[in-house]
Amino acid sequence: MKPITLLLLLLGCGSMLAQEHFAGINTSKRTGLLNAEMNPAELTNIDSMEVHVFAVSANITNNKIGFSDLVKSENFEDQIFLGNKPTSLRADIDVLGPAFAMRAGKWVFAIATAGKTKSNIIDINTNLGRALINGNDLETVETATAVLANYNQKATATTWGEIGLSASREIYNDGEHKFSGGVTFKFLFPGSYARMSSSKFKGTITANNGDIALTDASSTINFAYSGSLANNFNDAGNFANYYGNGMHGFAADLGINYRWQETDDDDYKINAGLSLRNMGSMTFKDGNNQSNSYNITVPNGQYLNLEPFIGVNNIQKIEDLLVQSGYAQITKTNTDFKVKLPALFSLYADFKVYNNWYVTGYTQQKLHQDYEEAQIAVQNIVTVTPRYSAKRYEIFAPLSGNEISGFAAGIGFRYGGFFIGSSSLITAALNNSDTHQADAYAGFRFAF
Repeated sequence: MKPITLLLLLLGCGSMLAQEHFAGINTSKRTGLLNAEMNPAELTNIDSMEVHVFAVSANITNNKIGFSDLVKSENFEDQIFLGNKPTSLRADIDVLGPAFAMRAGKWVFAIATAGKTKSNIIDINTNLGRALINGNDLETVETATAVLANYNQKATATTWGEIGLSASREIYNDGEHKFSGGVTFKFLFPGSYARMSSSKFKGTITANNGDIALTDASSTINFAYSGSLANNFNDAGNFANYYGNGMHGFAADLGINYRWQETDDDDYKINAGLSLRNMGSMTFKDGNNQSNSYNITVPNGQYLNLEPFIGVNNIQKIEDLLVQSGYAQITKTNTDFKVKLPALFSLYADFKVYNNWYVTGYTQQKLHQDYEEAQIAVQNIVTVTPRYSAKRYEIFAPLSGNEISGFAAGIGFRYGGFFIGSSSLITAALNNSDTHQADAYAGFRFAF
């Protein structure tokens, strides 16, 4: 994927969530393992047993281009660096594999599997981006462009697998009010990783002897890579190898749940909860592991030619080219390195409005800053979901706002254990040029 390669190149020259996955269905009145992915205390609300067969959610969001260009990618390179606002882009895939939950009195126990893929482009300077995208189109650099980015820029891609063991228990239940607590212990299996980050970049982009070049530049940058992404940043064929490198990490989810129950049936007036998720980290261990930091200095009047970097999709090659230029001095090197999961706080409440009509409020807030070097990024999100929930089927419309792409409206449907939906389909259909998000999810589970 050329745009991602160029964004990584951008960082090396000096500089597919988390989104809210399964929006709407993850707060469904039909409680199950999908709800427990958001809050392990929700397990106490299942009837007896549940088998989760498979579910997948994929989304991409950015702060520059619309839905049609995200899907078609025809003018991706030109449009992603429009304007002066730094460019941010997130692409996530969540694969929830086989899982099983069973009640034992007031306790409910579960085991679940998952595979995660997250790619993040964070606060990339648009002047640098335009220069690299246009390559040797010198008309774009007839006038030297000074760039001063007093913020951190980062591009990362991460894949890993999880096996989660969960336990949840009723703490108090008088027939009307019920309180429950739950915990999930996650065993982490690092897959592949690539990171290029830069702090406090300054420099001038100009033409030099027919090439586009960088002069009067300085920055501190870091390269880190492991697994298949070290050899080819576009090697998506290996993203599914979530468990191949063994267990090298641990994380935990903690949650509490409150239900104000109806006294004459299994319904509720309010179902609410809060949780802390992804509290942990994993260590990448691989034969081609590397994490190197450099000071980059290109004196005024000397030039770092950017042309050789164009089109390179090997992160080691990008690093080698930079070192061979003579403008990069290594300051720190490691082999194994640790990466922190996207820790976040979630709070939600589902209210019964009338008969089968409900409305849910949900928010997630990150606990660490995205620009931290070893941090997998996540978004702050607020979602309101009106729904019609009958016993066998459910229709819902998540209305979300996130810090990167802004507002989006979607729609979803459940029949029995099958569900399908999107949190951006409605806004994309109404105005796809102003909707900076594309996502979809589907899955199947059944209960006893």
